[in-house]
Order: sequence, then structure tokens, then C-alpha cells
Amino acid sequence: MISFELTDEQKEMQALARKFTRNEIIPVAAELDRKSEMPWDIIKKAFEIGLWNFNLPAKYGGLELDHVTEAILVEEIAYGCLGVSGAWDGNTLALTPILIAGTEEQQDRWLPQFGEAPVLAAFCLTEPNAGSDASSMNTFARKVGDEYILTGTKCFITHGGIANMYTVFAKTDRSVKGTKGISAFLVPGDAPGLSMGKVEDKMGDRASHIAEVIFDEVRVPARDLLGKEGEGFKIAMQTLDRTRMSIGAAAVGVARRAYEEALNYAKQRVQFGKPIASQQAIAFMLADMATEIEAARALVWKAAWEIDHGNPDPKLGAMAKLYAGDVAMKVAVDAVQVLGGYGYMKEYPVEKLMRDAKILQIYEGTQQIQRVVISGRILA
Repeated sequence: MISFELTDEQKEMQALARKFTRNEIIPVAAELDRKSEMPWDIIKKAFEIGLWNFNLPAKYGGLELDHVTEAILVEEIAYGCLGVSGAWDGNTLALTPILIAGTEEQQDRWLPQFGEAPVLAAFCLTEPNAGSDASSMNTFARKVGDEYILTGTKCFITHGGIANMYTVFAKTDRSVKGTKGISAFLVPGDAPGLSMGKVEDKMGDRASHIAEVIFDEVRVPARDLLGKEGEGFKIAMQTLDRTRMSIGAAAVGVARRAYEEALNYAKQRVQFGKPIASQQAIAFMLADMATEIEAARALVWKAAWEIDHGNPDPKLGAMAKLYAGDVAMKVAVDAVQVLGGYGYMKEYPVEKLMRDAKILQIYEGTQQIQRVVISGRILA
């Protein structure tokens, strides 16, 4: 049975992440948002103190965390800035396929670099005409001798154009309908023909680098095929089954920050001769926020616990992402309302939190896709 009591090690790591967020992320979050700037200094400092590489195996210099501990730490980092936490989530997402389907030889070649320096990885699935519908993918990998030649464009890619390693999904058999013709590949960031396309100018989540990645006749050795031909979609879905709970954890962090900002303001803001927190209309909003955050965290931890116990349940992962993402959006909007006119101004962080929260209902599968996953499981 899942325990809600943290171990001593989890408490220590949570305290480390909380201190790091307070000292290194929160003071610069607004500037990173304004400049839409990648948080390189933060990443380097996190690497130096051992707060990087959450899912990288220990033998390659990583933390090799269980998923519950990962959820605890992601919540703390996203509390400081969702865009900054995207650097952690982007790497976790891109490394998970090689941990699932990579051979020992592939892991030994590709993973040591991540323990040696704070380098980035990218997960390349989405395309301009293939978002929720992966079967519409146009990126193609044709086999020529002992190589595959990749051609196509991926969009909305975290770390796109600046990563050292790309996990790329491409069709290897166009004659097969649906997703069965999709395969997965490992591609180095300096591969000839790989380039960065448009860098996205986003509403929120602005400290996270999101860009197009263009593959123009990129040659990939056959040994860098992940799994077998045609197994790419399965690998991608197995990856998302494990990583969606991390998006839920980030959502809890955003919601908790918005709630605490609203709570502190409501205790200090005086109207009609008393703090607005004493007004039932405000007090009940705060009560709902607190309740929804606790419920979201419990669902995220449950999904993470199941993964750690050998049962990465697609339904629970989708539920965690769905519910926590919606909670983050609602709590952020309500926090702006509690602060009133001040909440709408960039002087206070809730304006940024509301802009950031929206992406939690979109990436790694929209909320509508999460409902497809959930309903498919409960109706099976």
C-alpha cells in the first residue's frame, strides 16, 4: 500500500530542491520569462550540487530516482518556475525511451555524456500536421545499406536545436496504415543535416526552449534504431505512460505557488477594515484551492507509486496529468482573482503563473487526449 510518509532521504532531497528553488530560481524567474531565456546558469548549478539527471542510471552518473521521489522534486522546481522545470522534464522525456528499449550497448554509448556534463536531450514526436494524431506523421526514415536516412520536420520540441541527443520517431514503412510503421532512432545533436527551425515565442513557459527541428537527409547508423522497426509508437506510448505523472507533479508545483501567493496576499490585504481572507467569498476560494492541490498531489504520487511497483498504468498517468493540469489552471486563475487588479500586473508572480499553467493542459497530450486514454481503459 502506498505510504504518504516521506523517507528521510526523500525529505533531505525535498529540502535541497526547495532551498535551490528559493535561492536560484525564484529570484530570476521573472527575468527569464521576460527575456524568454534558457536557464543555463541554473542547470549548471543544479548539475554541480547533484540535482540533475533524475532518471539517469547511477552507473552513468545519474540519480536513478524512483518516480515518487522524482515527483516530489519536480513539484519543488516547478514551484519556482514551470519553464525552468521544463529542462528537467525535457531530459527525462527524451532519455526514457532509451531506458525502456535501448540495448546495453546503446545505453553505454549514449548515456555517459549526461553524467559528465549538464547536457540536454530532446524527444521528437510532434509534427506540424501530426500532434495528437501520430499516424499522420510525415518524417520518414528510408533504409539504405546499414543506415537510415531521416527527412522531415518536428515542431514544439523542448531543447529543439540545442540538444546533444535526439530521440526521433519516424515512419519506416509508409505502406502500413496507422502507427505500426513508426520506428524510433537515436540521433546526435551535431549530425549533418539536423538544424533548428523556428524558435517559438510562447505565451507562458517562456524559460523553456521550444523550437522546430529539421532533418534534411540525416544519416543514422542502423545500430541506433531503438527496438525493432515498427515499434516506435509503442515505445513513445510506454514513455508517456511513465512521464505524464511528472507533468502532473509540475502542475502541483505551479498550483501550490499560486495558492500560497494568494493566501499570503489575502492575509495582508485589508478592505472594509479587515483582511480579505476573513471574507467568506475569499476564504472559500482558498479552501477549494488547498483541497484541490492535496487531491492532485495524491493522484500524482499514486501514479508514480504504481510505476515504481512495476505497473505503469496508462489510465493513472493520464488521470494525474489531466486532473493536476486542470487544478493548476483553475488555481492560477483564482489566485489572480484574489489579488484583483494587482494580480493582473507583472509586479506580482500570479500573472506569470496563470500564463504558465495553460501549457499544462496541452503538452504531452491535450486534456482531451487524456480523456481518450482514460475512457479507453475504463470501457475496455
